[in-house]
Amino acid sequence: MDTISYDSTTKLRYTKPAASFNEALPLGNGRLGGMVYGRVGEERVSLNEDSIWHGGSQRADSPDANQWLPAIRELLREGKQKEAEHLAVMSMMSSPKYMHPYQPLGDLLIRMQDRSAAADNYERSLELSTGIAAVAYWHQGYRYTREYISSAVAGVLVIRLETDHPAGLSFGVHLMRRPFDSGSRKADDATVLMSGDGGGEGVRFAAGVRAAAGDGRVQVIGDFVSVHGASAVTLLAAAETSFYHGEPYEQVCLERLRAAAALPYDALKQAHLEEYGAKYNRMQLSLFPDKEARDIHPSASLPTDERLRLYASGEEDPGLEELFFHYGRYLLISCSRPGTQAANLQGIWNESYTPPWESKYTININTQMNYWPAEVCNLSECHEPLFDLIERMLPHGRNTARRVYGCEGFVAHHNTNLWGNTHIEGVLATSSIWPMGAAWLTLHMWERFRFSLDESFLRERAYPCMREAALFLLQYLTEDGQGRLVTGPSLSPENKFTLPSGVQGTLCMGPSMDSQIVSELLRACIKASEIIGGEEEFRGRLKTALDHIPQPAIGKNGTIMEWIQEVEEADPGHRHISHLFALYPGHTIRAGEHPELAAAARQTLVNRLAHGGGHTGWSRAWIINFWARLQEGEQAHAHLRQLLSASVYPNLLDCHPPFQIDGNFGATAAIAEMLLQSHGEALELLPALPAAWSSGAVTGLRARGGFTVDLEWSGGRLHQARIAADHDGWCSIRYCPPGPAQPENGVRSKAGSLSGGGLSMHVHDGNGAIIQALEEEAQRISFEARRGACYLVEIQNK
Repeated sequence: MDTISYDSTTKLRYTKPAASFNEALPLGNGRLGGMVYGRVGEERVSLNEDSIWHGGSQRADSPDANQWLPAIRELLREGKQKEAEHLAVMSMMSSPKYMHPYQPLGDLLIRMQDRSAAADNYERSLELSTGIAAVAYWHQGYRYTREYISSAVAGVLVIRLETDHPAGLSFGVHLMRRPFDSGSRKADDATVLMSGDGGGEGVRFAAGVRAAAGDGRVQVIGDFVSVHGASAVTLLAAAETSFYHGEPYEQVCLERLRAAAALPYDALKQAHLEEYGAKYNRMQLSLFPDKEARDIHPSASLPTDERLRLYASGEEDPGLEELFFHYGRYLLISCSRPGTQAANLQGIWNESYTPPWESKYTININTQMNYWPAEVCNLSECHEPLFDLIERMLPHGRNTARRVYGCEGFVAHHNTNLWGNTHIEGVLATSSIWPMGAAWLTLHMWERFRFSLDESFLRERAYPCMREAALFLLQYLTEDGQGRLVTGPSLSPENKFTLPSGVQGTLCMGPSMDSQIVSELLRACIKASEIIGGEEEFRGRLKTALDHIPQPAIGKNGTIMEWIQEVEEADPGHRHISHLFALYPGHTIRAGEHPELAAAARQTLVNRLAHGGGHTGWSRAWIINFWARLQEGEQAHAHLRQLLSASVYPNLLDCHPPFQIDGNFGATAAIAEMLLQSHGEALELLPALPAAWSSGAVTGLRARGGFTVDLEWSGGRLHQARIAADHDGWCSIRYCPPGPAQPENGVRSKAGSLSGGGLSMHVHDGNGAIIQALEEEAQRISFEARRGACYLVEIQNK
C-alpha cells in the first residue's frame, strides 16, 4: 500500500499565539509534558511532570463499614431508600474524604529583550507525524523559528530558537511556579535549578533549564539564564522527582541536563524522530481516494481553528476527522509510555493546583476510556502504565476489601491516585460506593492478552490481578431471594432512579453494569485459568457463580434495564450510559448474534439522546463506540461530527467541559472500531463504514488473536485486506458489504473462495495461491494462519 499521510491530516496549524491553555499545543515524552503557547515577546510553556502530586498515600477506609454492611443491604431489599443511603454515608465513607490532586510543575518563560516586537506571517503548529511543535514569524525583515520537542530518549524538553539575523536572539529564560514559587538558583554558568514539592507529604522535585548557544553570550543573571546576541540557541528543560529517584532526584536532574547539552541539537532531534516515529508510524489512515483528492480539498490549507468553525457549520472535512484520529494516537504516545505514570483525567497536561476532579484517575469509565485505543491502534506498550497502576493498587485493594467488606481479594472504587489508593472516596452517594473499579481495570489486562496472546504476560501479570478481583466478587456477591447473585450496596455510576413512592435514590442491589462487569470478568478468569492450567476448584467456583449472575434484561419500554428492577430514570439524558457496558467495551451484546439485545441497546441510545444525552465530550465518544458496535456507520459518523462540532477546544483537546482527555482517546478508539472489530468470533472488516468515508485505506490496525490488519476500500466497498499473523491459529474473517443484505446461503465457488449475493472473497497466501477455506458461511471465511505469514484477502463484486 502507498504511503497515505499528508500534512493537512497530521498537522495542527494556527496563525496566532495561544490565548489560553485550551489553545496551547501539548507535548510529552510520557513523563514530562508541556503546553506551548507560542507567544512572541514572552513565551510560556506550561510544564508538568507526571509524578508531582499533592499529599501522599492515604489509609482512609472506614473501620465501621463492614459492621453495618448487612443492615444497609437489608434496608435496600426492604425498599427503605433514604434510611439505607443515610446509614451508608455515615458508616462507609472514608476519612479523609478526598484524594489529593495532581499538580503542575510550573511555567518555563522566555522573556525576549524586545517584548513588544511585532510578528508578521506568524504560524504556530504541531506536526503529529514527528511530535514536534513549531513557531515561525518574520520581524523587521528577519525570519525567526522555534522548534519544541519533548524527548523520551534524552528525557528533556528541547526548544530550539533560530534566526537569520546574525545577533537577533537576546532573552532571559527562567522557571516559575505560581503561587508556590520557591525561587530558582544558579546550578552552573548555563543552568538554573528550581526545587519544590507537591504540598503536604507530596512528591519532591527539582526542575532545571539550561541554554547552549553556538554564538552570542550565555550566563546566569539572578534566577534567569541570559542569552545575548545569538543566532541559534538550544534550551533544555528537565524535571526529576523523589517518586522515581528517591533523594538523589536533584542530582539526576542536573545529570540529565548535562548529558543532553553534550549533544548537538540535530542529534537530539534525530534521536527523537527515530524513537517517536517507531511508534507513530505503525499506523496510517486515509479517508480520501488518493493524495490529489486530499490536497485539493478546500480545508487543506486552512488553519485548524478555521476548519473547526466551518465543520461545525456543516462543511464536510474528512481530513479533520483523520487529523482527530491521529491526534488521539499522538496524545497517548505523549502521555503514557513504559516506565511512566498512567494517563490521568487530563493526560499529563494540567495548569491548575486545584484541577477539576483533582485530575486524578476516575475509574468508573474515564481512566479506562483513556486506554481504549491502546491495543487496536498498535500502541500496546502505551498500555503498560495502566498495568503498573493496577499492580500498585493491588495491596491497597486487598486491605480495603478486608476492612470495608470483610472479603478476600482486590477491590477498588471510583477513584484512585498516584499511590494506588482504593478506599471509598468523596462524599457523593451518586458515585462513591461503587466497588467495581478493580474488576473493570483488570479486564484491560485480559484485553492485552486477547490482542497479543502473550501467555507469560497472562500468567505473570494479568491473571494474578484478575483472580484477586474475581475472588473479591465471589465473596462479596449475595443472593437476592430469586437465586441470583448480585452486587450491593452499589450504584449505576453517577445516576439516580425514582421509586414508585417518588423517592429518588442511588444505592441499590445489583445494578446492570455491575452484573455485566462481573460476567465479563468471571468468563475471562475461567478462560485464563484454562490456558494457564490448574486451579480446577477455583474455576469451578467461578463457573457456579457465573450461572447465577443476572444477564442484561429488556424493560417494558424496550430498552436495556439500568437497574435490576423496573424504576423510573431520574435523569433520562444522563451522560453515563453504564448499562450498555455489555455492548462496549464489553462483548456480551453482539449485533449479529443477539438481535433482541442489540435492538434494545439501540433503543436505549435513542431514548438517552432524545433527552439530551451525550452532552459531554467523553460521553459522546462512548456513544460513537456504541453505534460502531451496533454496526450503524451513519449514526457513528453523525456523533463523531457532533463531538468535533461541539465538544473540542481550538487545540482539539476534548471539552467535557472543562478539558478532560478521555474524549480524545474514546473518539480515536471509535474510529478504529468503525473500521475493524474483533471482539466476537471473527475479524469484522469495515463493520460501520459511513458514506462520508466512501474511499480510503488504513494500515497497522491490531485485532484480537494476534493479527495486524490493513484495509483498502473504494465506492463504499472493501477492495482488499492484508492480515499478518503473529501466531499459529485460526483466522475467521467476516465482511458484510453495504446495501441489500446478502443471502444466508453463500455458495463456495472454488477452494479458498466464498461467493454469493454478487460478492466473492479469496484468501491468498504469501505465494499468491488461494488457500483452502475451512468454513462455509455467508459473508465469512476461515483459514489456518501461520506465525509470520501475511495473507491477502481480495473482495470482488460479481
